Amino acid sequence: MTQPHRPFREIPSWLLARARSLRREQTDAETALWWLVRKRQLGVKFRRQHPIKPYVLDFFCPELRLAVELDGGQHTDPDVQARDAERTEALASRGIRLIRFSNRDVLQTPEAVAEELWLTCQRASGDPGSGGQPKQLRV
Repeated sequence: MTQPHRPFREIPSWLLARARSLRREQTDAETALWWLVRKRQLGVKFRRQHPIKPYVLDFFCPELRLAVELDGGQHTDPDVQARDAERTEALASRGIRLIRFSNRDVLQTPEAVAEELWLTCQRASGDPGSGGQPKQLRV
């Protein structure tokens, strides 16, 4: 008899613990974006602080294989930008598309972030010409 697929068994316990900790200690920008994407408001399900070895993604939509990362001020540092580029390449090699927003954009212009993310979801789902709109977003 075959064992059922249990993806969490493939994730090290330390990485799961880190993801849980990050969920409890979200930044203001992560909390704001979560209110925009939770409950399928953009038409797809997002998970927050989702572990994909060896990373913990801020937000992840398994259906579209789309990751959303929020970047604070430290991401202007060249060393951090180089690590970000490596992470983006590593995720792309697994078929995961990554979109980044700055914390400042999420906090100051949430409507623009929500629209860009919604359009990205539409393109990723193969429905770029959809005339529909996302559910009423709480911004």
